[in-house]
Parts: sequence; C-alpha cells; structure tokens
Amino acid sequence: MYSSRPNLMIGFHGCDQSVRDQLVTKPNSVKKSQESYDWLGHGFYIWENNQERAFQWATDNKERKKLKKPSVVGVLFQLSHCLDFTDSASINILSKYYSLMKEDFDRLKKLLPANKDLPKDEHHDLILRELDCAVIEYIHQTIDERVKANIKASGFSELKHFDTTRGVFTEGGPAFDGAGIQSKNHIQICIRNLNCIKGFFIPRDPVQFP
Repeated sequence: MYSSRPNLMIGFHGCDQSVRDQLVTKPNSVKKSQESYDWLGHGFYIWENNQERAFQWATDNKERKKLKKPSVVGVLFQLSHCLDFTDSASINILSKYYSLMKEDFDRLKKLLPANKDLPKDEHHDLILRELDCAVIEYIHQTIDERVKANIKASGFSELKHFDTTRGVFTEGGPAFDGAGIQSKNHIQICIRNLNCIKGFFIPRDPVQFP
C-alpha cells in the first residue's frame, strides 16, 4: 500500500560529459545498465540527492579509462512503485525470493552467483554484487511472469511490476578513526520504468547570497 511514492525527487547520475549533454538535449536517449554485478539490478542509476558522490564515481571511472571527461547530470524523478531496501517489507521480499531462487538453482544443480571484492580493495566492499543482482532480477522476472499469467487467465492482474529499486550502501572505509560512518555512504536508486524520469538538467554552480 505504501510502496507507491508519488513525490518528485532530485538525484544525480555520474557519466561522461558527452552523455550528460545528450541526456539534457535528447532526454529520451536513456540507456539502462545491464551488468551482472549491478547493485540494484538492471536499470538507470541515480545517486539520491548526492551530486558530489556522483562526480566522484565518474572521476573514478575516468581513472579506470571508462570515460573521458567526468560529469554529472541532474535527474528529476519519482520512485513510484518502489522495491525499497530501507523498508522491512521489501527486505522480506528479497529474502523470500532468494530462497526460491536457491531452490531453483539446487534443483538444476547450479552454483549460485557470489558477491565479490574488486582486486586490491582494502575495504572489502563487495563491489561486484553478482548475487544481489541475480536475486533482484529474479524478483522482477518472477513478477513479470505472474503478471502475464494473470492477464492471460483473467484479463487483468492485481500484482504490479516494481518501477524502481532503492538501497542504502556503506563503503569506502571509516570516515575517521573508530567511526561507524563510512566515507562513501550513499543512497542509490535504480530506475526500471523510465517513465519515472521527468527530466534532466545541468546542475548550477552555487552563488554567494546575499
């Protein structure tokens, strides 16, 4: 009942400057990430209200030679029907579908994917989250199959696809000695239903006031 979030939100997407400019001038040219290690499954990724972290991510990817000119594009969006892992109900859904997926893998005698560290990651942040991604994609796939079966049988389905996925992540090591707060803590949004995106903008630089 409360998984639908109608309010508008602001987020930031780290990318190459060419991608930023294309999204601003051609807002229908959105590309979803479909990597096997995506933290929240496949979709368009946004850092919730965190321009600095988005730019840091883009800068890190320049160092890995994945983009040329680090940049950030602002995103105006809605969560709509959200699989939100800050919410107990969504975490319970995740646990339930993990058990169902594990049963399927056991029946097929296949090994489950695993979350892994990047080489030389001193903080062991499990950056390559192949297990998490697989479980989340399993949720979406199973729901899609059930929705289609319901429509075929009855002409409608009360079950709904999730439009977005949201999670809080801690990474980067302690912000100071003995801290429980990590230096790269953030909230990410993965948008599956691109209709949740209402527009893109180039973030303004702050000005002195008054």
